[in-house]
Amino acid sequence: MAGEENVKEELRSQDASSNLSQHEAAGHPHSWSLEMLLRRLRTDHTKQDDKFANLLDAVGEFGTFQQRLVALTFIPSIMSAFFMFAGYFVFTAQKPYCNTSWILAVGPNLSEAEQLNLTIPRGPNGSFLMCLMYLPVPWNLDSIIHFGLNDTDKCQDGWIYPDAKTRSLINEFDLVCDAETKKDTAHIMFMAGILIGSLIFGLITDKMGRYPAILLSLLGLIIFGFGTAFVNSFHLYLLFRFGISQSVVGYSISSISLATEWLVGEHRAHAIILEHCFFAVGAMLLTGIAYSLPHWRLLFLVGGALAVPLISYIWILPESPRWLMMKGKVKEAKQMLCYAASVNKKTIPSNLLDEVQLPRKKVTQASVLDFCKNRQLCKVILVMSCVWFTVSYTYFTLSLRMRELGVSVHFRHVVPSIMEVSARLCCIFLLQQIGRKWSLAVTLLQTIIWCLLLLFLPEGEDGLRLRRPRCPATGLKSMMILVLTLGEFSLAATVTVFFLYTAELLPTVLRATGLGLVFLASAAGAILSLTIINQTPSFLPIFLCCALAIVAFSLSFLLPETRDQPLFDSLDHSPEMRNKVKDMTPEDTSSDDV
Repeated sequence: MAGEENVKEELRSQDASSNLSQHEAAGHPHSWSLEMLLRRLRTDHTKQDDKFANLLDAVGEFGTFQQRLVALTFIPSIMSAFFMFAGYFVFTAQKPYCNTSWILAVGPNLSEAEQLNLTIPRGPNGSFLMCLMYLPVPWNLDSIIHFGLNDTDKCQDGWIYPDAKTRSLINEFDLVCDAETKKDTAHIMFMAGILIGSLIFGLITDKMGRYPAILLSLLGLIIFGFGTAFVNSFHLYLLFRFGISQSVVGYSISSISLATEWLVGEHRAHAIILEHCFFAVGAMLLTGIAYSLPHWRLLFLVGGALAVPLISYIWILPESPRWLMMKGKVKEAKQMLCYAASVNKKTIPSNLLDEVQLPRKKVTQASVLDFCKNRQLCKVILVMSCVWFTVSYTYFTLSLRMRELGVSVHFRHVVPSIMEVSARLCCIFLLQQIGRKWSLAVTLLQTIIWCLLLLFLPEGEDGLRLRRPRCPATGLKSMMILVLTLGEFSLAATVTVFFLYTAELLPTVLRATGLGLVFLASAAGAILSLTIINQTPSFLPIFLCCALAIVAFSLSFLLPETRDQPLFDSLDHSPEMRNKVKDMTPEDTSSDDV
């Protein structure tokens, strides 16, 4: 093959005497040196296969323009996390009692304690029942005190919250007793928005471009995030949360596509990792603000105010030149590359710029149906959908299990967020050392281990029913919280590797659509978790986590490696059609070639 001959010629051109002296000094065979040479040659050959990578090198591999582009992803990532998790802080637990102010007509001087004692029935343990009241009677106060009340019914005039210190959705819209299940409805509605938004924004990003999709999603964050503070009914709140969820998923899809297509090599991985780290920072910022604010509406007002500066992205955000080129907009692509080069104080050679040409085949007609027609893309989508379904289902199951243990909402977000930052930074080392494929396998294997440990820890609300010898309840609870936190640590690393890996496996013309399809699987996994966690024995959800993680771990080996490989832009190429240098090992090359 011509590619193999070129490799051998480049190997022969090395300084043989210098290599030989290094091998002798090391006292071992030449395999290590050859691995280093082959890795460098793979990188060089990747740039030859990907002409656009050569253009980006001329523009400046990671100059001021690229650094600014990466920095522009930080604030939207923070705000996406802010609005995504804000829904967990507006349902502050409140203890309700039926509104029995009718008795004040006959006893206006009654204290609150006396009013509850006369009009609210007590349970077997002596505490007041929260969803029942004594029916009003046409008696005077002395008769009520002497004879007491007997007939009970559900609350007729709403509820009161005498111990409430903050204003939340629960005491604003009376989400208690029979309406308590509406809290889960809000979370399911949010996931339904992600499900629909992933399809809509995936298509918009590929059809209209990365730039308009990002602006549309940021506009949605501002409008729906700020507008949530002014809703006057719970159904309107659900509608605005539905809009926020679509904006969050839309920004995730479009920003990852833009960063993937502007950056090369490890800079691409570092950019996506940093973007995800700032997503965790947003969750921590939200926790601190929510802890200090006494009213749930103030939380969305602050978030909306912080998101308003994102309007400036209209003037400073660039479009993807890869997408422009594949859509036949060669002139715009050249202008964007020249602008980036000028910011980096570089000059693109004219002969290199002339390589930006119209694609040989018309690719504007690429559609979601191509994922069914193209065998390789179909495999990628099915495997990644399985992985994302597993990650989403497992994450929500672990989160809900931590809530069942009575852990405060602030702890459930601060500590895992800190762990997530460290987990994602660890991905830098993993991706550099073992590549995308094995990094995904390692993080999934960690998830399997933590889920298996959970099967041997206590179940039930009291935390005392064990499959192993009995231990102190406090120690068991702490152990379970630790395992749950470590499980979320592994899942955070899996998500980061997953996003990078999926974006590199998909072609430019369908990259965002493919990401939208796997986000659809994510929403399905979250909805399944929210649906079954309260309707099945606690053993089954964790068992499903283990089973799904094992399946996802096995399927991940079907995908090709993408480290040091060129991005492919059209459907004419495939991730498997890579340079044969990738498959060469030191054993395949004789010492004479060196």
